[in-house]
Amino acid sequence: MNISILTGGGDCPGLNAVIRAVVRRARISYNWDVIGIRNGWKGLIEGEVEPLTMYAVSGILHRGGTILGTSRKNPTKSDDDIEQVRDNIRRYDIHAILAVGGNDTLSSALFFHKKGVPIVGVPKTIDNDILGTDFTFGFNTAVSIVTEAIDRLHTTAESHHRIMVVEVMGRHSGWIAVMSGIAGGADMILIPEVPFDIKKVCDKLMKRHERKKFSIVVVAEGAKPVGEDKHFTQDDKVDEFGNIRLGGIGQVVADQIEDITGIETRTTMLGHVQRGGVPSAYDRVLATRFGVAAVDAVNNKDFGKMVALRSENIITIPLEEAVLANKEVDMELYEMAEIFFG
Repeated sequence: MNISILTGGGDCPGLNAVIRAVVRRARISYNWDVIGIRNGWKGLIEGEVEPLTMYAVSGILHRGGTILGTSRKNPTKSDDDIEQVRDNIRRYDIHAILAVGGNDTLSSALFFHKKGVPIVGVPKTIDNDILGTDFTFGFNTAVSIVTEAIDRLHTTAESHHRIMVVEVMGRHSGWIAVMSGIAGGADMILIPEVPFDIKKVCDKLMKRHERKKFSIVVVAEGAKPVGEDKHFTQDDKVDEFGNIRLGGIGQVVADQIEDITGIETRTTMLGHVQRGGVPSAYDRVLATRFGVAAVDAVNNKDFGKMVALRSENIITIPLEEAVLANKEVDMELYEMAEIFFG
């Protein structure tokens, strides 16, 4: 039996741990061959594949990124691409596909499942915004990176009596902002789920300034002011799934805070630093468990499903449930964070 694996969307710490786990489980437990599809769905359209041997995945557990490469290619945009996917599945004698990615990659997986292609999904995103799973791998690493950055910004903010605004990733959901903000002792956290009133933000910061002469504000890239629907974007470009490149809300918020409060305010945009580097121990273990469970799902012919973490257990859920919407921040968690604002 030949199974294949692809990694789509943004890169993420832990992807190589999944690839390694898939190859070892398939080879050792089932004596299956594993085909690596390069550069996400793009590789399946263009026929860019390579055999993944035990040697090929040796020593990759701790490496960030993905040895297979990735892309944001949408394989469902044209009939030609859909047919190319079908042709290459036949050409390389692929009996099942493991699609590792976020909502866009998994939506494409669901599309092909409905066309009769045997597929299992593996959730991957640093944003932790996929429904049906408690956590996605990569999230823990990203939160750790952002928390360390907040820790470092505390000392410079305090030394110069400044307000520091930290812009973090989180297009639809503010999980990174909330978790790192709580862990790093942020004085204000702005997330997509809760539109903010900049005057109320400044009021709290001014009251804090009477006691402490510095503040840290964490802003998710998808956060929006009350009454506004548009995100702040770097440019007008969109990827093939219609996602625009976000960025800039941190500077906008910093400028407004400085104008209203008169307190010097600086911005730090962490950007792709959140995606990079070695995965945390937690993410390595979670990714490994997902990889093993995905191969087992193929063995059980449990297709059209996604592996997921529920409590301490790895289960499978229908892909339809996973891509139904974005998982938003638990409001009880955010309300707890608000205790420490100002």
